[in-house]
Amino acid sequence: MSEQIPGRILKSDSSGAVSVPNAGAVARERAQTLSTTTVLWRRFLSNLPVVLIYVYLTLMALFALFPIYYVVQASFAGDQNLYTTTLQLLPQSPSLSNYVYAFTKEPIFFWLLNSTIVCGLSTLIGVAFALTGAYALSRFRFRGRELSLTLLLALQAFPGLLAITAYYYLLQYLNLLNTAPLIGLALIYAAGNLVFGTWNIKGYFDTLPVELELAAMIDGASLWTAFRVITLPLAAPALASSALFMFVGGWNEFALANFILNANSGGTNITFILGLNALQGTYTTPWGYFAATSVIISIPLMLLFLYARRFFQSGLTVGAVKG
Repeated sequence: MSEQIPGRILKSDSSGAVSVPNAGAVARERAQTLSTTTVLWRRFLSNLPVVLIYVYLTLMALFALFPIYYVVQASFAGDQNLYTTTLQLLPQSPSLSNYVYAFTKEPIFFWLLNSTIVCGLSTLIGVAFALTGAYALSRFRFRGRELSLTLLLALQAFPGLLAITAYYYLLQYLNLLNTAPLIGLALIYAAGNLVFGTWNIKGYFDTLPVELELAAMIDGASLWTAFRVITLPLAAPALASSALFMFVGGWNEFALANFILNANSGGTNITFILGLNALQGTYTTPWGYFAATSVIISIPLMLLFLYARRFFQSGLTVGAVKG
């Protein structure tokens, strides 16, 4: 038989004598239990930061991707499914009617063409001027070089909307406001992209050894030939990343486009982002059409990014080096 007292178990034999467990064995058992608990607790604490990081990344991914998913599913849903008090993750009766409306009832191809013209022209002009300016600031040493770099950095602190009135009068003076507003808007975008493009491409030029150009010039090449044959191909990642940023920035820009284009033009002579905004009604908004048009406007950018992603990644990594 055995008797229990608080904190320990006592065993007795047939004669009634009570035996006390070995104190050393009890201590070893307690030490082993504490050791196992300590190891598990320390392992949990060591893995806790990793677990928290994964939880945080998962929540941020859901937070970023859910609006995109909801817009995509809303583009396949009818208005009756959107005006509900409950959250619907899947459309009850999926349909392509919203996309049919977008392609047949709205001049979506004209909007797409206008956006492509404006963003493409502004990107070409911006990259060309940023390329020459970045090369001069990276390779040449002249009076006022540091001041020029400082001014470029200071200009980045001012939003482009501060100069919207000056842009308007400048385009009016050049007679672009009424005759070619899309070209005028492209020039404004190109001017606004110069600061970022110059700094990004200059940082990449700073990482390229100047000895490559010197060796070419020793062999008889001119400065222009060395730049065109050697430096320019090596700078392709920086050029691609800068061009992609410029194109995307112009594609999604609304305020300047709304002021320049809507002030003097309308109908088909607007960009895609303004056409998307025009879908809003005075009292109601057809959210299904709005969602379908939003998906369509995102497809060209997705394809462009997938095509240029290898240049985009390496260009940002190396071009971020400060010279």
